[in-house]
Amino acid sequence: MTLPVNTLVELIARRFTDSGDDPVMLVKRQGQYRTIGCDRLAADVWRMAAAISSCGVQPGDRVIQVSENRYEWVVSDLAIQLVQAVHVPVHAPLTGAQIRWQIEHSEARLVLLSGQEQAVKLAEHPEAGSRDRFYWSFDPCTTRLGGRPIGSLAAEIEAAGTAEGKSLQQSALRAASPDSLATILYTSGTTGEPKGVMLSQGNLVTNALATCQAFPMDRDDLRLCFLPLSHIFSRTCDLYTWIATRCRLALAENRETVMNDCASIKPTVLNGVPYFFDRVYRAIQPTEPVDRARRLRESLGGAIRYCASGGAALPEHVCTFFHDHGVPLLEGYGLTETSPVITVSTPDAWKPGSVGQAIANVQVRIAADGEILTRGPHVMPGYWKNPEATAEILKDGWLHTGDVGQLDDESFLYITGRKKELIVTSGGKNIAPVYLESLLVQDPLIDQAMVVGERLKFLAALIVPDFEALQQEAERRDITAGCRDELLSDPGIIELLGSRIRHQLADVSRYEQVGQFTLLDRCFTIEQGELTPKLSLRRKVIEANFSGMIQAMYAE
Repeated sequence: MTLPVNTLVELIARRFTDSGDDPVMLVKRQGQYRTIGCDRLAADVWRMAAAISSCGVQPGDRVIQVSENRYEWVVSDLAIQLVQAVHVPVHAPLTGAQIRWQIEHSEARLVLLSGQEQAVKLAEHPEAGSRDRFYWSFDPCTTRLGGRPIGSLAAEIEAAGTAEGKSLQQSALRAASPDSLATILYTSGTTGEPKGVMLSQGNLVTNALATCQAFPMDRDDLRLCFLPLSHIFSRTCDLYTWIATRCRLALAENRETVMNDCASIKPTVLNGVPYFFDRVYRAIQPTEPVDRARRLRESLGGAIRYCASGGAALPEHVCTFFHDHGVPLLEGYGLTETSPVITVSTPDAWKPGSVGQAIANVQVRIAADGEILTRGPHVMPGYWKNPEATAEILKDGWLHTGDVGQLDDESFLYITGRKKELIVTSGGKNIAPVYLESLLVQDPLIDQAMVVGERLKFLAALIVPDFEALQQEAERRDITAGCRDELLSDPGIIELLGSRIRHQLADVSRYEQVGQFTLLDRCFTIEQGELTPKLSLRRKVIEANFSGMIQAMYAE
């Protein structure tokens, strides 16, 4: 009989005990994937825990990690849990000012950096906080912060031993409880206001185990992780579900190498965001129908059992394409504040357009105004040092997601938009732009779209074409353009995109039609602040960046 697991510490310790010297990870070294056994992983985690403890980090202290995905990221996360500290992972692409703010706001005791690139960003923003803070780097680093050199993690680990790490694990097994704070994740959402989401040991372990219950895995499964582990989606659904089972975990070299990594290691499970699956769809869809199923499976390595999508709305046509061609693509739904999983689709229970049913021990209901509410062991205790924001989102035991949706008679959940993103036209019509945008990007010539029209008499849209597909279509129509600007201003291209937009919105109401549109010559990007790290639209930023074009559409 398997004993219940109540904390991440228990989950980690059990995996170390149960897996012995089994191969548990595949990590790329010098261009080749190398297998790491559980005994090696455990020893590295114990030494890392001892090193962290040696610099004075106590239970409850915050440890920040600023790094892209790598083996050391995993080791650090597990070690921080054994020390009973609080892991604060930072998204690697953030600016130095953003990273510095999170360091100061979390009052971090120790900062782990991947290397020189992150250190240089911080050096541009001098520290205003305590000089008792330690900085360590995974890779050699010559940058100095506050006049002090950055410590070498390799040297700290070399000086540490496994015995002290094992002792820390035993202490954590005795002292950690489901209510113990495990992590703080700063999420800006679409508003740009950072909030520190606090998640407990119990939040994370119950969510990981319930997700595993929905998607049974065994030791023959290989999970390829390419989403940033600094996001809770990948951290729970890749990292902690791997810890909870006896499967293996491979880390992609980076997000640009995913397809090559699939071909190399042949994963059976893959988590991704809609943008990734849409890219795969767009690459396969033009091929001959008879070849699509084979090409789809081969593009993902040939051994894939299923893929899971989260983080944003999955276009229904992409989901259906994967299913129709033999690769189940299962959409789920959740928030950082819910650890993150609320609902999942499974191979045995899915519907196109739905984000699935609630996982075990999670409740979902729809408020009178259509907002999705949830409660259960997955819900955060609150925001770090922000009781006002906590009180706004947690009411009478229910977390108010800010999303609008509906449940069908089989409790499948459908998301129709964000409550704060609803557009109210000057005629008083409430419109969910996310739904309209999802229809628009189903067209192979449209890569991104944002609908506007708040307090205005009609809707307009900013359209980012799929430039490669558009160029091919122009050549088929004998439209000659010397550059991208000429292509986008060609009357034939404008008329073509207009007809495509009308076709995609043919089944929506009159007031949901797009009256004007503008073709953009570049994509919305994270670097411009127009997308969240999960690739959701930051509408206010986009409206500001393209305000002249928006005003011109309404002037017409």
